[in-house]
Amino acid sequence: MNTTKPDEHTTAESPRETKKLKEMSFLDHLDELRSVIVQSCVVFFVLLVVSWFFSAQLLEMLLLDLPIESLYFNSPMEAFMARLKVSLVASLMVAFPFILFKIWSFVAPGLFANERKKIYPFVIVSSALFYIGVVFCYIVLIPVVMRMFLSFGTEHMKPLISIGAYFAFVSRMCFTFGLVFQIPIVVMILTSIGLVSPAYLLRQWRYATVIIFVVAAILTPPDAISQLLMAIPVMLLYIGSVVTAYVTVRKKKRTEED
Repeated sequence: MNTTKPDEHTTAESPRETKKLKEMSFLDHLDELRSVIVQSCVVFFVLLVVSWFFSAQLLEMLLLDLPIESLYFNSPMEAFMARLKVSLVASLMVAFPFILFKIWSFVAPGLFANERKKIYPFVIVSSALFYIGVVFCYIVLIPVVMRMFLSFGTEHMKPLISIGAYFAFVSRMCFTFGLVFQIPIVVMILTSIGLVSPAYLLRQWRYATVIIFVVAAILTPPDAISQLLMAIPVMLLYIGSVVTAYVTVRKKKRTEED
């Protein structure tokens, strides 16, 4: 009679996890997805209510260091809508780590145990990159672009900017930079699943440069300064992504050898 026991380190949790995955029907997965959506919406709504009470202060912060004295609202609803949009964006930015964590928690049951351990670092790094992109855009890019655009005025052509137009411009730029700064995370995922390799990324650097400048020209205002201010950090992110890919591949090989 064979009394050999399976390796506890590799199969201790596998039967239980496999049974759990088999017992979960399509409706069970839908129920989990519904729970993720409901929890994310509840957190977002609570933060939205809290943000509304600070929306005036948040708007005043957005107007700091502007090269003009004040902004205007051109319709009775515009000031209200501007404060509502500020509250929406602020609540979304604060809720971003929680929503990202809930999404990955929903995906986690289909991952291996060693992959589930990477969820927390992934959420932390992804959230940090998003906030760094937003802060970089707001502190570095927005003031330069605003001063440059306003410099095209003349003695008889003065700026009369509405709060709605200004906030739409700032929020679009900041959100775009927050997403662009996710490039290292995307490259790390693609490298982990074997779709790209560090050598491939290095070989394609010329095409990547052209694509980055084209995307920067599309997403930023039509001026060379803002395009460079977006393209240069993205190029640095691309280089960092190549380094991240090398680290990921070496770590994966070391794990397979062990």
